[in-house]
Amino acid sequence: MTNEIDELRRRIDLLDESLVKLLNARAACGLEIGRLKRELRIPIYQPAREAEVLRNVEKANLGPLDHPAMKRLFERIIDEARHLERIADEVHAVQSKKEEK
Repeated sequence: MTNEIDELRRRIDLLDESLVKLLNARAACGLEIGRLKRELRIPIYQPAREAEVLRNVEKANLGPLDHPAMKRLFERIIDEARHLERIADEVHAVQSKKEEK
């Protein structure tokens, strides 16, 4: 029984590693989108796109996490991505001011 628990924990550790890589890859895409939004002068917050992402997640979700749980997870992921975009936007603004001088 202990061996089975240990094996499942090893699987969880590997899955966590994969999740970290995937979340960082997603964040990198978000940063690139943020850069393009800045160039096109499009607002960072786009509620219609966020709603679309959540609908896509709900369609893809086969459980065992229920839809409200998955929605909460992705709302948090989206919130962190938006936060990252804002930080990048602030850094860009500071760099632009330095270049103007």
